[in-house]
Amino acid sequence: MKIIGLLSDTHGYFHPRIPEFFSGCDEIWHAGDIGSVEVIERLESIATVRAVYGNIDGGILRKDFPEAAFFTVEGLKVLMMHIGGYPGRYTSQARQLIMKYRPGLFISGHSHILKVMPDNKFGLLHINPGAAGNSGFHKSITAVRFIIENGRPADLEVLDIDRKKRI
Repeated sequence: MKIIGLLSDTHGYFHPRIPEFFSGCDEIWHAGDIGSVEVIERLESIATVRAVYGNIDGGILRKDFPEAAFFTVEGLKVLMMHIGGYPGRYTSQARQLIMKYRPGLFISGHSHILKVMPDNKFGLLHINPGAAGNSGFHKSITAVRFIIENGRPADLEVLDIDRKKRI
């Protein structure tokens, strides 16, 4: 069993409640638009980090992280990219990668909208953790935590903070 913390679209902002929410996680996954190396460093002080770069990321972040990542954790095949769409509305690149890798979990960011949706056509679960940063149109800062056991994600929890309150 692995405990996973998932976030996206931090845009260089690190919310003070993230460390507590991700406490005990084995890995933290960032689905792009990281915004600064400092965000990665702070996440790495909590747990091992996997990340993909997003459309606002440049320089060292694009050098250190891929555009799309495919990996297996506890028997679950995972595909993660920043701009990927969602079931029924995948980008052409996401659709191609889903057909190539056949993941059980597809993660994307970019929309700033938290979504957890099954995709019966491709037999996967899609998660977009929304936006954990303070830039954009979203009203809530969100992140997700879940476990992977026996090749399946379970026990999903959501951190949802009103942006106006910030704490």
